[in-house]
Amino acid sequence: MTVMNSVGLLRIQVRRGINLAVRDHVSHTSDPYVVISHAGQKVRTSVVPKNCQPVWNENLTLPLKDPNVPITLRVFDKDTFTEDDEMGDADVNIKPFLECLKMGLRELPDGTKVDRVQPAKNNCLSKESAIIWNRGKMAQQMYLKLRNVECGEIEIQIEWLDFPGLKSPVEFY
Repeated sequence: MTVMNSVGLLRIQVRRGINLAVRDHVSHTSDPYVVISHAGQKVRTSVVPKNCQPVWNENLTLPLKDPNVPITLRVFDKDTFTEDDEMGDADVNIKPFLECLKMGLRELPDGTKVDRVQPAKNNCLSKESAIIWNRGKMAQQMYLKLRNVECGEIEIQIEWLDFPGLKSPVEFY
């Protein structure tokens, strides 16, 4: 993971998949994993065998190089003898989250909703997403509807990580 030339670090907790597509038609299930990429960097979850309702609860850290380049989430079905099957994708729009970080808010009560993002054509949200101040950090939980597949959603949460030597969130643009 290259941290240099980054504007910061984003922790992405990949929580779970909801009603993911069946790709193993013999067992009527899938062996899903998630790949998250941004500006040439990639991180991935472990494989959850035989499960279309997988729970990962894995924290992945991704260097944020360019806030204008989308973060892409892709779901795959792990195959042993053939190429892994695609199970959909979604773009993670972090601009509203970054705008909240730029406000420089501090000392808010835990659970304060700083902003709400509604599902729209320009995002992959399946329901309203709140940006919340909790335990001294800004976090955003999202339910992302997967594209290019017959069904499925992924639940994630993003959080900014302070890292010495990197720009603060208020220096982005």
